[in-house]
Amino acid sequence: MPARRELHTGKYNFLHRGWGPLESFDGSIFEKLQAHGIYTHLVTDHSHYFEDGGATYHNRYSTWEGFRGQEGDRYVPRSQASANQNEHPLNKKGISVTQHYANRTRQVKEEEMPTVRTIQAGLDFLTQHHDKEDWFLQIECFDPHEPFYVPEKYRAIYTDKASEEVPYWPAYQHLDDTPEGIDDLRLEYAALVSMCDTQLGKILDFFDTHKMWDDTLIIINTDHGFLLGEHDWLGKNFPPMYEEVIHLPFFIHVPDQTIPEERVEALCQTIDIPPTLLDYFKVPDSLPRDGKSLLPVLKEQQKQHETILFGTNGGQVNIFDGRYLYMRSSTYPDNQPLASYTLSTAQMRGFIKQEALDQIELTAGTRFTNGAPVLRIPMENHFDTYPFGHLLFDMKQDPQQAHPISDNALEKTMCRKLIAAMQKVDAPPEEFVRLGLAE
Repeated sequence: MPARRELHTGKYNFLHRGWGPLESFDGSIFEKLQAHGIYTHLVTDHSHYFEDGGATYHNRYSTWEGFRGQEGDRYVPRSQASANQNEHPLNKKGISVTQHYANRTRQVKEEEMPTVRTIQAGLDFLTQHHDKEDWFLQIECFDPHEPFYVPEKYRAIYTDKASEEVPYWPAYQHLDDTPEGIDDLRLEYAALVSMCDTQLGKILDFFDTHKMWDDTLIIINTDHGFLLGEHDWLGKNFPPMYEEVIHLPFFIHVPDQTIPEERVEALCQTIDIPPTLLDYFKVPDSLPRDGKSLLPVLKEQQKQHETILFGTNGGQVNIFDGRYLYMRSSTYPDNQPLASYTLSTAQMRGFIKQEALDQIELTAGTRFTNGAPVLRIPMENHFDTYPFGHLLFDMKQDPQQAHPISDNALEKTMCRKLIAAMQKVDAPPEEFVRLGLAE
């Protein structure tokens, strides 16, 4: 959900709080589009929208349609789950897995799978609106997220092994060696990606058939990648945000003949999408945003960002300047201090613990909160970045991030850039202390 908040606000979420809902002070661009006559519609199978920590996003659209059953979506009663579950050593265990097996009972045929239903709902909307003006459609598919549950016809492209014999839902973990089954796991992921390719192709084919390329903006992107053994890790969040996790596919087509169809070497992020949409629809905007419209980048090849930030709340804070990537870890073994700045106590499922609520303070409004006073809530830190130390990579010379640089002068330069970038986006004081950057 943090990526969804950035998609609504054009502001970094991770410096101020972790997983949580859209805040009342955020100023969603989709409400702004509606206010200026743009009809907005969301189709999604992303089940986190239907949980405590995501419950305020989908109602910002004019209308929305949701499809249940992805991952551990609390959907089908767990009593329906098969007793024979895949217990490969690399697989995740627990309630969410049992829930997934219950959800599978309603996903027997390919057309019943949430991804397929989501794409079809998007095609239905396009069928009804492709010849109309002033609309926005967000087709949001959860796949190719784990678990890698996919129809057999896609698995058959890559493997002849039975699905119950191979890993399909990797537990997040550090790998001390190359475990048995890792190649099979990668093939399951490849099969799921192939299914997603097929579904995405239906959207692109629709654009071809109805000549929508001539007058329709399309953006294709995602929120994160996944480590499948690279850097000796499975998963994300807990290891450093290596290239495989953070460098994302991003395609944009603007119906403007002056824009060349080519790769653009410019820094951009999810936070740039909201200003781009407002710019494209010619909607005025007075709120401060960390992102910038990409239309000038595409038209004039001009640079919008000298540096970009990325990270997870309480984890490493990272900065990239187009060549050097610096990962700043917690300076102290307890990975503290950490606080959430929010008006909501909701987390993914459930709420912030009472011990933290007992320490709530009201703080003055800032640029990040658009001037609204908010609550400061001291938080536990579930990420332990202290053992990683600070990491510095030359992405031109070492794109695989296999050889961290030891260069004190360069690290000091990147620290100065990091401090300046964090100050610019109103990072809370706790972050400077936790990272050892307080002056």
